[in-house]
Amino acid sequence: MVQQPDEVASAVRPDAPARQAIATFDNYADAERTVDYLADQRFPVNRLAIVGRDPELVGQVTGHMNYGLAALRGATPGGLVGALIGWIVGLFNWIDPSAPALAAYGLIFGAIGGALLGLLVHTLQRGRRDFHSISRLVPRCYDVVAGAGVADRAVQLLSSGDRSE
Repeated sequence: MVQQPDEVASAVRPDAPARQAIATFDNYADAERTVDYLADQRFPVNRLAIVGRDPELVGQVTGHMNYGLAALRGATPGGLVGALIGWIVGLFNWIDPSAPALAAYGLIFGAIGGALLGLLVHTLQRGRRDFHSISRLVPRCYDVVAGAGVADRAVQLLSSGDRSE
């Protein structure tokens, strides 16, 4: 069976009924408002979904990377891992129970090791990446989709309703 372009099949459950796009928005908040409006109209909202389409990877540059920041970015997870390992070792040391002291030593040595590793990685990059960025997937648009059996009613409610609330 050939699907129409506005129907979306379930990728998780191929035997699930097809869904039909009833509205498309540029941002998630407008899609939420539409679902809220349909809920106010006593529409069965458990048959709706908001689907982000055309994802794009956006890398937001947050600043320069220098040796100090590289060391700090390595020391933080290193210290946390060291503290966790020290705490676990201290927890199972029944002869001399000193979990807090071992956790503190683990924090210190883990932070030092992580800072050195962060400096090493930054140095080995030789200036190829002297900035820090945060990446995230952002959809270009959002579809409100409904089950094929209730999509026509949803479109009817959206086209006839006063949504100025």
